[in-house]
Amino acid sequence: MARGNSKGNTRAEPGGGDGFWDRPMLINLLADVLLLAGGVLLAWAGAIALQRMPVFPLNQLVVSAPLDQVSRAQIEHTARSALAGNFFTVNLETAQNAFERMPWVRSASLRRLWPDGVELELEEHRAAARWTPLEGEARLVSTRGEVFLASTREALPAFAGPEGSAPRVLGRYQEFSESLAAIGRKPVTINLSAREAWQLKLDDGVVLELGRDQPRHPLAERLARFTTHYPAVSSSARNRLQAVGVVDMRYPNGFALRASKS
Repeated sequence: MARGNSKGNTRAEPGGGDGFWDRPMLINLLADVLLLAGGVLLAWAGAIALQRMPVFPLNQLVVSAPLDQVSRAQIEHTARSALAGNFFTVNLETAQNAFERMPWVRSASLRRLWPDGVELELEEHRAAARWTPLEGEARLVSTRGEVFLASTREALPAFAGPEGSAPRVLGRYQEFSESLAAIGRKPVTINLSAREAWQLKLDDGVVLELGRDQPRHPLAERLARFTTHYPAVSSSARNRLQAVGVVDMRYPNGFALRASKS
């Protein structure tokens, strides 16, 4: 009678040796992931705690350059609400937007100054003229042709025109001023109508109707005709004890005069 082989009767359990705890590589990988996650959470908690520590308050706001229009009181008033938090938590982008809403401010930039300050750099608008008010608020045109909300007591020319036309009016103002300088006059008011017609008021009170710019009869040509002939015409009118009120330059080869009502 044959005897059974003990080795041949051995049966392995299904899945034996294939469990998670029997795979050292997976265990090591999980341990590394847990350690990394723990380190990240610890660093994040440390950063939050550091930000909230009372040892990093904002104690100073440094304005990098002297300003002509924006006052110290305006800056302090804006800073009280815009610079919230401490050295680490202050939101510089939010503060920048707040400072750029101030009158006369064209742009603002901020940076942290270790350990308890913020440096503020402001670029101011440079006013070239007054612009038509909007909803009762005074507006100005900058030397860049940008319209901004502000008021000033400075003697400036007055511009008027459709919204968005300020750069064009500013460019024409410079051209008109150069031409009129030949007779010692300068424009104090420039009006561009919705139909693209130009009207000037000079510093001696004369209103100059230039009309629309046309390829065959450009504005520069009409203004040159005015500066060439107006001094003699004006002198003749004064000799007759009359004052010229309006000069209509919308004619192809001449102009018409209307006496002042006063």
